[in-house]
Amino acid sequence: QVQLVESGGGLVQAGGSLRLSCAASGSIGSINSMGWYRQAPGKQRELVAVITNDGRINYADSVKGRFTISRDNAKNTLYLQMNSLKPEDTGVYYCNANLRLAGGLGWYNYWGQGTQVTVSS
Repeated sequence: QVQLVESGGGLVQAGGSLRLSCAASGSIGSINSMGWYRQAPGKQRELVAVITNDGRINYADSVKGRFTISRDNAKNTLYLQMNSLKPEDTGVYYCNANLRLAGGLGWYNYWGQGTQVTVSS
C-alpha cells in the first residue's frame, strides 16, 4: 500500500540543527497536505508544521522562525529543517500525509513510524 519513512533524527546539543526527511512510497495517486507532528514523553502528539500541495504553510507558534518545512512533490518527500533547537523540542517526530490511493476515491491520513529527536541542554 503506502509507506512513509522518516529519517534524520538524532541527538544534538541545544542551539544545533537537524534536518528530517519523510519519503512516501507505494500506490499513491495524489497527496494533499503533508505535515510533521511530535510527541514528547507523557504528552499528546502535537502539530509542528504542515504544508499543502500548493505550498501553503502553517507552523506551531513554538517553532516559528526556527523550523522550515518544505516538500518535493516530484519525489513525494517532505522535509523539516530544524535550527536553534531547544531541549523542549525533544520528542518523537512523525510524518503525516493526507493522500488518495492510485485508483481510489477517498482521502486518508497515513503516518510514518517516527524518528527520535533529542536535544541536550
